[in-house]
Amino acid sequence: MKIKVESSRCTGCRSCEIYCSWANFKELNPQKSAIRIRGKFPSPGKYSVILCNQCGSCVEACPVEAIKRQDEIIIIDKDTCSGCGTCVKSCPSGAVFAQNDVIVPLKCIACGECLDVCATGAICRN
Repeated sequence: MKIKVESSRCTGCRSCEIYCSWANFKELNPQKSAIRIRGKFPSPGKYSVILCNQCGSCVEACPVEAIKRQDEIIIIDKDTCSGCGTCVKSCPSGAVFAQNDVIVPLKCIACGECLDVCATGAICRN
């Protein structure tokens, strides 16, 4: 499934981050979300939704070939990933996230779980 982002619609509620962390880790922890909401300061009320667009830059960068394209979605193989962080550094949109207590970086796999909680349509089906 392709997910579309309309940052201009985002109110900064961060419900998507909370729901994503719950769907992936069963924790209500935005730091464990594969989505990030960033305030566009100093512009109050303006936000950016940072979400993987499945471009594949991380696939090319991974030195251990732990990242693969499966259909249209980029997937990180947790068993192969060395946790080196090359994919995090190579992501042009900053949508691959390193975590302190998780070796494998996080990125959106377009599961669509966040679509139901985005009340404004900032994250929607493409």
